[in-house]
This record gives sequence, C-alpha cells and structure tokens, in this order.
Amino acid sequence: MKLYHYFRSSASYRARIALNFKGIDWEAVPVDLRAPASAQRTPEFLALNPLGLVPVLVDGDNTITQSLAIVEYLEEAYPQPPLLPHSPAERAQVRALALAIACDIHPLGNLRVLNYLRSALKADEDAVNAWLGQWIARGFRALELDVQRSSGDGRHMFGAAVTLADVCMVPQMYNARRYHCDLTPFPTLRAICAHLETLSAFALAAPEAQPGAPRPTP
Repeated sequence: MKLYHYFRSSASYRARIALNFKGIDWEAVPVDLRAPASAQRTPEFLALNPLGLVPVLVDGDNTITQSLAIVEYLEEAYPQPPLLPHSPAERAQVRALALAIACDIHPLGNLRVLNYLRSALKADEDAVNAWLGQWIARGFRALELDVQRSSGDGRHMFGAAVTLADVCMVPQMYNARRYHCDLTPFPTLRAICAHLETLSAFALAAPEAQPGAPRPTP
C-alpha cells in the first residue's frame, strides 16, 4: 500500500493517522508541493489524480483520492480498530464533526487558496494569517460547543475512543498553530489535541516526523 503525500498537507496528515491507527504497513511516496518542484503538477502525478491534490492511496489495483474517502476505505477494509461507532446515529454525529473540519474549515486554508491570496490579490503574510485565522476561529467556536456535548472524557471529540473526528481535528489544530491563530478561546479542543498527540498513531503521522520535513534549527 502506497500513500502519495506531502508532509505538511493536513489532508495527508489525516491519511497517515488512519493508516497508523489501523496498524497497516504502508510506503510513503513524498510529493513536494512547493515551487519549484511542484510535483503535484507533473504528468506522472496527474495520471494518479487529475486534480493534482494529495493524498492519493494506491492499494493494489485501487487508486483512491480525497482524504475522507481514503479513511472510509480503510475503515471498511480494515474494520479493527474502528474509527466509527457502531450505531448509525453515532456514526452520523462523528461524520458531522469530521466534515465540519474537512469541508467547512480546511478548504479555506488550502495551499491553493493561500497562494492565490498572495499572488493574485497581493496579500502579505499578515493578511494571509488574518484570513486563515478568521475562518479557523469561526469553525473552532462551533466545534468547541459541539465537543463539550459529544466528548465523553475530554480527551476525544466523540465518546471516549479515537474516531474519524479526531483524525481530522489534530491536523486542523496543527494548521491553526502554524498560522498563529489565537487558541485561547478553545480549551476543550486544545485539551483533546494535547491528549491525541501523545498517541503513537498521531505522533508518527506528525509533519515533523516525516522524511524530508525541515528540522528545527538547534
């Protein structure tokens, strides 16, 4: 099983967490999204995903794009340990939390969007950070209220076990920190992520743990 990914892509981060959580052996194939490499635009990669986006999972003859489709595929093909609860109502609640992140918050901070702000609209980094901070904060305000009801232990987004919602939350929190968002108003989300980031499946999936990721200057 191969995962085409970029170390800092939050969508790739989700797929790495899920693969690790399921205990699946997988091969990392880095796709450098940064100019001048722009490996997502090469003919070879576009043959895998014409949208030119990561992640892409290749499992035998199956090529799967879109991070949530990848995670759902892994959930169905490798049901243990589960990332979704048993009952339909609870599964829907977990998916709703995950989709609030993956569909409502994340796309507005996608690299393509930020590059457009910088190039076409001539936004400086302060303006880019303000743009991203506004949308992350709006989404996090709603999630903070949601998880106060849905978390069973203050360490998971739903109930007391890792779910698809957690797989989406940690990468989004990483992005929020990276762009210097004020996280003070979201103590529940911060506590949940602080716990999840100690788990091996999440720690091994972190951007800094990936081959080729920049290392901090001593």
